[in-house]
Amino acid sequence: MIKMARAYKEDDANVLRIDTPEGAFEVLKKEDDKMEAELEKVEEKKKKVSSVQDLPGVGPSSVEKLAAAGFSDLMSVAVATPGEIVGATELSEATAKKIIAIARANLEMEFTSGEEIMRKREKMFKISTGCKELDKLMGGGFETGAITEAYGQYGSGKSQIAHTLAVRVQLPTDKGGADGVAVYIDTEGTFRPERICQMAEALKLDPQTTLKGVMVARAFNSDHQMLLVEKIDDLIKKGVNVKVVIVDSLTAHFRAEFIGRGTLADRQQRINKHMHSLMKVADKHNLAVYVTNQVMSKPDQFFGDPTEAIGGHIVAHNSTYRIYLRRGKKGTRVAKMVDSPNMPEAEAIFEVTEGGLQDV
Repeated sequence: MIKMARAYKEDDANVLRIDTPEGAFEVLKKEDDKMEAELEKVEEKKKKVSSVQDLPGVGPSSVEKLAAAGFSDLMSVAVATPGEIVGATELSEATAKKIIAIARANLEMEFTSGEEIMRKREKMFKISTGCKELDKLMGGGFETGAITEAYGQYGSGKSQIAHTLAVRVQLPTDKGGADGVAVYIDTEGTFRPERICQMAEALKLDPQTTLKGVMVARAFNSDHQMLLVEKIDDLIKKGVNVKVVIVDSLTAHFRAEFIGRGTLADRQQRINKHMHSLMKVADKHNLAVYVTNQVMSKPDQFFGDPTEAIGGHIVAHNSTYRIYLRRGKKGTRVAKMVDSPNMPEAEAIFEVTEGGLQDV
């Protein structure tokens, strides 16, 4: 038996001496579990995780299941609970906890100063409607990185504002636009390409080019509507410069599919998830989100306007700006700022013309 060379020894504590009838020899001890665990931690830190596909222990099938459940990026995984991950996939609870911890470690989920938020706000811009009074009500136009909800009775101008934004977002930034593309999710069949052409001609834009700048999808149910919002990320990854997302209307399918008080909780949870997806898209890609909302009448209200928006507090709290639209005198429309983080309650009167919105 040949003795192991002393050159292989680094530390006597890691060397095992074995005595045999033929003589003594030495071998290196195996590293203990603690040392192996430390090395694994170091390796994990070296591997920068940038997507769900990079998470250790998550295979292609689990990635598909996570995406189907709405966990398509690291942020959604980082803010999830282990139970939600386990419910969406066949992963164990230990693996779920591990991937959540890794997702959090690879994201900046700490506090930021007001100065940094201010710098982020400086990248935000406003999309003009072409109507000075309405723009003034909105603080200069429809803001990117925010959700603006407009509710009112039929014929109050909700869809007209939607068409206006779809056209004017394509204007250069120095003319109140964003030089971008509009995504129009139509749930009630209200989108009219003829209206887009009318507004484009009024702005001396080429109608066909303007129509190409509006990506339209008809949503046939609430599941389809929610899926379309998730597809916006794919459009942007393909290089489409989306700068406004329009959902006309937000609550129509939810209202039709969830009938009765017994389904109210489920309906509100789905609307909440839908609006969170919209806000995530707005914040992530610095684009404006404009949603229209249906209303209902409260016959038991004897004083004041009995009109109330559908969706209750869920829609109200998830909207950055809320505008109430109603018909005014002589064919005019009145927009009232109901809720805003920085704008006062005020009203704006405007007209809907063939060329778009204009001041009275």
